[in-house]
Amino acid sequence: MIDDAIRVLAGDCTVITDGTDREEYRGRVTTLVKPDNTVLVHDVDGYQPVAWLTRADSVSSDRADGFSLVAKKGRQSLRIAAHDQDGFANYPSSAAGTPVGDCPNCGGALVRSSGGVGCVDCDTRYSLPADATVRDERCECGLPRMRVERGLAFDVCIDRDCESLDDAVREAFDREWTCPNCGGDLRILRRGGLIAGCENYPECDTGYAIPAGVVDGECGCGLPTFETRSGRRCLDATCERLLETSTEAQPDP
Repeated sequence: MIDDAIRVLAGDCTVITDGTDREEYRGRVTTLVKPDNTVLVHDVDGYQPVAWLTRADSVSSDRADGFSLVAKKGRQSLRIAAHDQDGFANYPSSAAGTPVGDCPNCGGALVRSSGGVGCVDCDTRYSLPADATVRDERCECGLPRMRVERGLAFDVCIDRDCESLDDAVREAFDREWTCPNCGGDLRILRRGGLIAGCENYPECDTGYAIPAGVVDGECGCGLPTFETRSGRRCLDATCERLLETSTEAQPDP
């Protein structure tokens, strides 16, 4: 996904940081202003910037008489004034990630990065669950498929308009479990995330977020248990009867 451009300012500059302490530097440096207003000032040495301000509240620049830049965040400030300008430019940017295929809209590279899959050349983007694994297998539409565990391991297209994870989970588990509070069926619903919610809502507001894992049994409370990356748990994250179930399942010495 193309973000706002990264600004690059280079030249012989005086750099002043002010906050708890005031520091002043001078040298031929290159300053990067990222789309989230993070400002990084690099010199010739090492990988660490000589000065920086993370996610500034405001960043303003002026190209009169070379260039100047002022970034502020609360009581912190970063000021840069060029004595001799080498460059001042904007460059398009995108998230960097693992290549997973080609964009169906422009032919650019699709990459997996935090939050989903996006194109490096256009604004095409597909949001993915955090635990999703993008597979080499392709959907009929040409996009990669992903594997997501929600009671079972589901393989669906990364484009939810092509194949819906919600529909797949609903087909597998809608009305499969019983509400422990009123005896009604638990329906598979999307309320922020996927939940198993009582059909008798609002009279019964019982609802459980479906964890990232595979159903592997039944808890002492009657709800299903899930094998997750962090261990075995009940559908009800607050349930204390799972320990009882695990103890009962142990063979006699």
